[in-house]
Amino acid sequence: MAAGAAEAAAAVVEVGSAQHFEELLRLRAKSLLVVHFWAPWAPQCAQMNDVMAELAKEQPRVSFVKLEAEAVPEVSEKYEISSVPTFLFFKNSQKIDRLDGAHAPELTKKVQRHASSGSFPPSGNEHPKEDLNLRLKKLTHAAPCMLFMKGTPQEPRCGFSKQMVEILNKHNIQFSSFDIFSDEEVRQGLKTYSNWPTYPQLYVSGELIGGLDIIKELEASDELGTICPKAPKLEERLKVLTNKASVMLFMKGNKQEAKCGFSKQILEILNSTGVEYETFDILEDEEVRQGLKTYSNWPTYPQLYVKGELVGGLDIVKELRDSGELLPVLKGEN
Repeated sequence: MAAGAAEAAAAVVEVGSAQHFEELLRLRAKSLLVVHFWAPWAPQCAQMNDVMAELAKEQPRVSFVKLEAEAVPEVSEKYEISSVPTFLFFKNSQKIDRLDGAHAPELTKKVQRHASSGSFPPSGNEHPKEDLNLRLKKLTHAAPCMLFMKGTPQEPRCGFSKQMVEILNKHNIQFSSFDIFSDEEVRQGLKTYSNWPTYPQLYVSGELIGGLDIIKELEASDELGTICPKAPKLEERLKVLTNKASVMLFMKGNKQEAKCGFSKQILEILNSTGVEYETFDILEDEEVRQGLKTYSNWPTYPQLYVKGELVGGLDIVKELRDSGELLPVLKGEN
């Protein structure tokens, strides 16, 4: 009993074993239990421990626990802890929420919300469930090809998600993604919605294709390209870009800020005509920058297009201005 009293007095309890963790879940079943899965080598974990210590002072009825993820692997694996810091929220010995990453404001918000709700997550009626299903339907239809993964394509946070992104990129498949670590409701809800228990999950036109193993099988049988939409080829993309507006200027920088003298001069000339035009910053996209030179057979920038046809660079635009032909050309009369 003395040990229990000492624990209650401590602001944040340190858990050293799976047995200790299970015991705490049982002992603190009636209150909200917040568990920080941390690692001593991660500086953001130290910051979040400080945040938890502050929260413990503000929320005396909430139990706060620190668990070193790699030191107690049985617990970490059971709750799919794949990165630190991760926070799990328990009530009645059951997990009710999760937060991945060092987000102090979000942690504070979740603690306050769960501490103020009843002894168990409010079930209310079936409406929230319906709302979630509607949300999941919208998310799975958000793009022709949707990948639900851990992390982002630029920074995957598990090996399976990383492999999935590599396969899709290798086959030039155009996809959008959703980071399930950013939303625990989506993470849990999608498993039920699609009847698929693991991540990553790939959807095409809102229909689940499967996880990594299925995608590998489709790749091996050469079916992947027929199921998933391909990213447009560069030539198609350039055609769309040059026709994006009636007058399109490909330049270094943008309307607000030219990043080379030639681009600055051509902006001044175009602005003086009063004709509406759009710009594309070639410094933002290396593929377009190099590809357009070949596409238009014009080696330098800026490049001016009217109705998808190349007019030329700064020298040509100056000549047209001096001869009085620029306005008719921009209006597509020539």
